Amino acid sequence: MQKLYNDAATMVDESIAGFVKCYKDQVAHTDCARTLRYIQAPVQGKVGIVSGGGAGHDPAFMGYIGKNMLDAVAIGNIFMPPSVESFYTAFKTADSGKGVVCLYGNYPKDIESVQEAVKLAKKDGIIVKTVVANEDVANSNPKQRRGMTGEVLLWKIGGAAASLGYGLDDVVKASKKALSRMRTIGIGLASCTIPEVGRPNYVIELGTMEIGVGHHGFSSMDTCKLKSADATADIMVDEILKDMPLKEGDKAAVMISGLGNTMISEMNILYSRVFDVLTERKIDIHHSFIGNYFTSLDMMGVTLTVMNLDDELTRLLDLPAYPVALNDFAYSNHNDRLG
Repeated sequence: MQKLYNDAATMVDESIAGFVKCYKDQVAHTDCARTLRYIQAPVQGKVGIVSGGGAGHDPAFMGYIGKNMLDAVAIGNIFMPPSVESFYTAFKTADSGKGVVCLYGNYPKDIESVQEAVKLAKKDGIIVKTVVANEDVANSNPKQRRGMTGEVLLWKIGGAAASLGYGLDDVVKASKKALSRMRTIGIGLASCTIPEVGRPNYVIELGTMEIGVGHHGFSSMDTCKLKSADATADIMVDEILKDMPLKEGDKAAVMISGLGNTMISEMNILYSRVFDVLTERKIDIHHSFIGNYFTSLDMMGVTLTVMNLDDELTRLLDLPAYPVALNDFAYSNHNDRLG
C-alpha cells in the first residue's frame, strides 16, 4: 500500500491537525480532539448547524465548516461514526441560544451517537433537532436509504436558512424539503483501501462496474459490464428520475462528485451527457457542481445528485457561502469569509 502517512492508527488525528493549521483563520479545535468549529461559532442570533461522520470522505465533513454553512463537525475514524462526546461537543459549540440542527446521514451507529448526544445537550438546556439524510436511490426502501453526496447540498440549504434568520423549526422544515426533493446514485469502478487494513475492502472486477455503490463499499444494486460515460450517465439519470420524476420547466441543481480517484475530465464527460439528457427534457439546470465533494478514500467512481428546486430552495442555494476547503459557493473574496 503506497500512501503518504506516518502511522495508520493516528492518520485521522494527524490529518485534522494539518487541516486546522492550513485553515487556522477559519476553523479551530474544541476541547474534544474530534470536534472542529467555525472560528466564529457560536454565531450570535443564529441557529447552529452541525454535521458529522467518519473520516475518509474529504472534503466532507470538516471541509464544509464556514460562513453560512456548518458551525461545527464531529469526526470519527475512517468510515466509523463519531463518538457521543464529539457530537455533544459540536452541539455545545454551535449553540448561541437559538438551538441547533444536526444534518447527517442515515447510518445506524451515527444515529445512536447523535441520539445520545442530543440527550446530553438537553440536560444543558440546548435544543437539538435532527434531519437524517437518506437520498440514495440504490435502496428501494426510503427508510433504509443512505445519506450520500446530497448531504453537501443539505448543509448548504440548512446553513443558508440559519444565516438568513430562520428559526429552529423553519431551518428543519427547509432542510427536510431539500432532502425530499433530491436524489443520489453512485457508480463504482474500483474499490478503496482503508489504511489500517492495507488492502481493498472489496473487489470490483476489471471490465465491470457497480451501479448503486455506497460511500463505504456497501453492496450495490447491480454489477454489470463497464459501460461508456454516456451510457453510464443515462443509467444514473434514469434511476433518479424513476424515483423523483421531473417535469418540463422544473428547475434543478446537479452535482457530480468523484469518489476520490476519478479524473475531473471523466466527470466533465459524464456531466455533458447529464446536461444533454435533462435539457432535452426541458429541465432548467440552475446550478451545476463538478468535483470531489464527498469522496470515499481512493475509490474510483462517481455520484450524481439532482435536487428539484422551488423558489425557496433556489434562494437558499444562491446565498453565498464560504466552506473552508472549497470556494464553489463563494461569490466574493477571501476577506468576506468572516464578514
